[in-house]
Amino acid sequence: MADFVEQTVTKTAVRNLAVPIADVSSFNTIVTEVIATNPFGCTGYDVGGIPQDAVIKSKEAYVAKVVYEDNEAKAVGNATAKCPTVAAFNTAVSNILANTALATAMGGDPVRDTEGESYSATLKCHDSSGEIYYVSFSRDTVRISSYSDDAIVATVEAWADTVPALA
Repeated sequence: MADFVEQTVTKTAVRNLAVPIADVSSFNTIVTEVIATNPFGCTGYDVGGIPQDAVIKSKEAYVAKVVYEDNEAKAVGNATAKCPTVAAFNTAVSNILANTALATAMGGDPVRDTEGESYSATLKCHDSSGEIYYVSFSRDTVRISSYSDDAIVATVEAWADTVPALA
């Protein structure tokens, strides 16, 4: 029987944030700034003759939470919406909060549970060395994965050190 032979070494590094990112707007600002400004010095490349951007959003998910409270501020129900984009998240939140039929059915007033909400986005990055790696953001972590060159971590870490929300 043939053995598996290691071809490359890929690593993962995680930064746990001291304080969760405050809200979806702040989260989105961080992610879109990375894509727009390319602070990691990533480079575009071709796949099968098709040009690829240096940094792209490869996946994202946003979970909104609403709690329904009775007149004594006791939770009597909840609603959760998992959304594919920030725009869908904002629309879902607005619609849930404005839905009086749902509030009546739940037996309480809708109140956003922002602390219970979650946001995630993963960026696919092409290093100038040719290596492809991923930077994933959540409310409380930044994860670099599928890299082998430690210089990638140093670059991302140096950038993250300049972003107060990523302390």
